[in-house]
Amino acid sequence: MKTSIKKLDKSQIEIQFELTAQEFAKYFDQAVLHLKEHVKMDGFRKGHVPANMVEEKIGKENILMEAGDLAVKWAYSKFVEEQKLEPIGDPDVQIKKIAKGSEFLFTVKVTVLPEVTLPDYKEMVSRVKQHDVLVTEKEIQETIDYLQKSRAKFTLKNEPAIPGDFVEIEYATQSLNDGKAIKDRFILGNGGFLKDFEENVIGMQAGQEKEFTAKFPENTPRKDLAGKDATFNVKMLSVQKMELAQINDDFAKSLGTFDTLVALKENLKEGITLEKQETEKQRARSQMLEEISEKVNFDLPEKMVEFEKERLLEDLKVQVAGQFNIPFEQYLASVKKTEQEIKDTYRLEAEKRIKNFLVLRQIGKAENIEVTPEELAQDLPKLMKNYTQEQLKKIDIGQLTEYSKGAIFNEKVFQKLENFSNHK
Repeated sequence: MKTSIKKLDKSQIEIQFELTAQEFAKYFDQAVLHLKEHVKMDGFRKGHVPANMVEEKIGKENILMEAGDLAVKWAYSKFVEEQKLEPIGDPDVQIKKIAKGSEFLFTVKVTVLPEVTLPDYKEMVSRVKQHDVLVTEKEIQETIDYLQKSRAKFTLKNEPAIPGDFVEIEYATQSLNDGKAIKDRFILGNGGFLKDFEENVIGMQAGQEKEFTAKFPENTPRKDLAGKDATFNVKMLSVQKMELAQINDDFAKSLGTFDTLVALKENLKEGITLEKQETEKQRARSQMLEEISEKVNFDLPEKMVEFEKERLLEDLKVQVAGQFNIPFEQYLASVKKTEQEIKDTYRLEAEKRIKNFLVLRQIGKAENIEVTPEELAQDLPKLMKNYTQEQLKKIDIGQLTEYSKGAIFNEKVFQKLENFSNHK
């Protein structure tokens, strides 16, 4: 078998194959043997029809197609194994010449994982350090304030709403949700809504309706609404007085295993510290990977980029359903974009993620990092605890296993990089 390989753009290659007439004859004979099992003729037992009669019965073209398929699978698999290629997706096969008693020519175009040449990443990550974290009294107090509000006592009132009351409203504006009514609940005066909006809601009583104009801030997520006025129709559904508990030892005891307010604050400080340390660890890891990736150049496999764009779009659909509780088609109408236009906006992010994935993968290979069966056996049950029994019935356990394996691999690579950072 003769082969030649040509590199194409976007991490694709084209392989030309040539099998001699003698090599191809072997697959022609195999095709006849395979097909004769399905041929029935009077006077012969199934599978015992002579080869020449099988060829006449089935037709030379059908046998050639079967022989070509067998030859392609053998030649392509052999080439991939010998060249240590890592194909992505199914190959595109083009038959150039096929005939009984003649050489067999075909080409294969396929996307492969690119070759990644790493810089001196050990020296690069040695310059990346995790910063010490500091927890302030203000942060602890803000957390206590949140806990205080989350355990507030609410009492319905038939008086005008004032700042600090918990209100439930229904509002509509042509600028949002196609003008359809939206319900919301919030603490009045805490800045959870537009400033002009909240000021107009102050003084409204349960059952009262009001129309007014409010301005969207310049930093609103909807760029088409930034700084613009909108007319709102608002109905006050309920007003509740919010009574907050005093922050003292009794408040601390009401939260669980704390005897004093001091013990509560120490526990909160520890929790905030761990959270900030984790955030700092992720920041340092991102910096490591970003600096290494900037020094690496290779063609990104378009199939992987498209898959990641699709995955990002699916994440958005889940987010829209969860946060806004509206059909995705309605969301598309509100932002005046098609699904494809939104997906295309994810290209840069998708390319960055794929590049980082391939760089991290190459570092893992360079450091001989592997995920052991024991590690996988320990992690998978922990991962499965995040799902209900009903959800587990719908989940592909094979995909979940691969996800777990990937997560363990990445963690081990980052730990290795952090060792280089800590010991230099």
